[in-house]
Amino acid sequence: MDNKIEFHFRNPEESSGYLLWQVSMRWQLKMKRSLDTLNLTHTQFALLAALAWLSRTEKIVTQIDIANHSHTDRMMVSKVLRTLETKGFIHREEHSDDTRAKVISLSNSGREILQQALKIVEETDNRFFSSLQSNTNSFNSILLRLINGNSDTESPYNRFK
Repeated sequence: MDNKIEFHFRNPEESSGYLLWQVSMRWQLKMKRSLDTLNLTHTQFALLAALAWLSRTEKIVTQIDIANHSHTDRMMVSKVLRTLETKGFIHREEHSDDTRAKVISLSNSGREILQQALKIVEETDNRFFSSLQSNTNSFNSILLRLINGNSDTESPYNRFK
């Protein structure tokens, strides 16, 4: 009986999935270390940023709006928003027309922490991706192509095609 496992690649570095996973893990670790200084997870940051982004054009932003915008699970969004509310970074209120919906808004301290986090995230990204040098736009185009080519639902990234 041959117990040898057969791989399609001679080494892991020939696998796009493996490489993407490795890059993602390294990026997440650097982001975690950077945001730990603010006692904020990357998911908390991303949802605060989504709320702030949506608030630029919408008077009312709901939990569902944030979940749809960030392409994340609604239950996870609800849980993270409860944590952000406990930290005093957001306000959650009943929707005036739909009692099942929650209207979400940034608090003053939420605005302050988000502004600090934006600076940290941008600096961390700049350091992490600096090895791309002049290939950043090409890299981003490839990532967008992967996102658009593998989206089950309408993606906000489609406008960049």
